Amino acid sequence: MTKLKVEEILDGIRQNDVEILQYVYKTFYPQVKYFINANSGTEDDAQDIFQEAIIIIFRKLKDEQLEISCTFSTYLYSVCKLLWLKQLEKRKVQNELSIDKTDYIDLPDDTQTLMESSERYRLYQDNFKKLSEDCIRVLELSLQKIPLKKIAEIMGYKSEKYAKKRKFICKERLIEKIKSDPKFKELM
Repeated sequence: MTKLKVEEILDGIRQNDVEILQYVYKTFYPQVKYFINANSGTEDDAQDIFQEAIIIIFRKLKDEQLEISCTFSTYLYSVCKLLWLKQLEKRKVQNELSIDKTDYIDLPDDTQTLMESSERYRLYQDNFKKLSEDCIRVLELSLQKIPLKKIAEIMGYKSEKYAKKRKFICKERLIEKIKSDPKFKELM
């Protein structure tokens, strides 16, 4: 694939175009991997950070809050750098970073907010998956705004009242799991 313009890359990410996403990964991942490896990270760290950066860019594009006034490479690298610095801060790594100031730009505060929102969502998702299948199903149906009477029918419960009680119990279990997760304390 030939070199793509910023607009083509952003449109591809917005539309979840597999070819564009592969191009982005092949073209820009090595630089991010090098940066993270040079700053106390592993290849797994680099993959996680790169993926999270793409998700942040995708969400900003979907919300129509993304305007790039630099190259895509510079913007992506800046998001990855910010994510990695935040990760290092969490890990309390005090190593001196090897950063070339000309290779990145300062990102707006809303990017930081979006990153935190993304981390909270991942915490929720990780703990949601740890619930019993029954709880997952009840909460999914509830999130789809399905009435309790219908949930009772679908789940084979005897009454709407029991469906309500079950939903409450499952929510409480999810909250407990989230609050006992070590990541929860980091986010608060």
